[in-house]
Amino acid sequence: MWIDALANLQKTGESGVLVTILGSAGSAPRKSGSKMLVTADQCFDTIGGGQLEFLLIQKARELLLNDHSEPVLEHFPLGPKLGQCCGGSVSALLEPITTCGFRIALFGAGHVGHALVNVLAPLDCQITWIDSRAELFPEEIPGNVQICISDQPELEVDNLPEGTFFLVVTHNHQLDFAITEATLKYDKSRWLGVIGSETKAKRFRQRLEHRGCFSQAEIDHMHCPVGLESVGGRKPAEIAIAIAAEILAVQNGNRGEKNKKREGIAWQDIKKLITHKVAI
Repeated sequence: MWIDALANLQKTGESGVLVTILGSAGSAPRKSGSKMLVTADQCFDTIGGGQLEFLLIQKARELLLNDHSEPVLEHFPLGPKLGQCCGGSVSALLEPITTCGFRIALFGAGHVGHALVNVLAPLDCQITWIDSRAELFPEEIPGNVQICISDQPELEVDNLPEGTFFLVVTHNHQLDFAITEATLKYDKSRWLGVIGSETKAKRFRQRLEHRGCFSQAEIDHMHCPVGLESVGGRKPAEIAIAIAAEILAVQNGNRGEKNKKREGIAWQDIKKLITHKVAI
């Protein structure tokens, strides 16, 4: 069923296009409200088959290929041109379900790591949770959280997608530094936060400078101590809220544009399709 496939897409972060029959005039293969989910290589359910369905699948995959994020309205007369003799017409809405671009790599499954998952998982994001200690992970995890058990967590850095938010809250300072160094070396992170004190931050910066392979701008990419200071608190939940607030400030920082242009489908276009009459 398309609804089960849609839930799976939201869990895995894969993109797709939801095709809905909005209305029809005359004879048509399926009733209004019929849906089909299209991905790059699969289709779930049907909106009637035949050339109409073929064209809608083709259009949906063009939207995926071009990273189109806005819904699209299409209207098809079901005549000889489509090779369908129904004689009516169909209006369809194609809604791109885009891959979540907000990815977080969380290193550390201790108390703060658990608190962070509780705070971050309800957001529209994909979380990779990494630690060497399998016994620390809970039996049940949210659908948008992927567990990674690794004896050397710092080696997982290169396997993570570009533009990921890296968050380092492990139980070991040397491991924190190894992950930090690897993150700066591969230069794939959108943001890097490291838990700790001002003293720890100073030592990390000195060690990175002594390496001689990082610029000052690269070293400054590390946010340590991580978390908005104004939030305050020392309990794991309070620390998690402060860190999540800093991440969201970065993630949502470019969404306050003034005079924002209209998005989506203009109401005039919707009205045209709803009221459109085709001679049969």
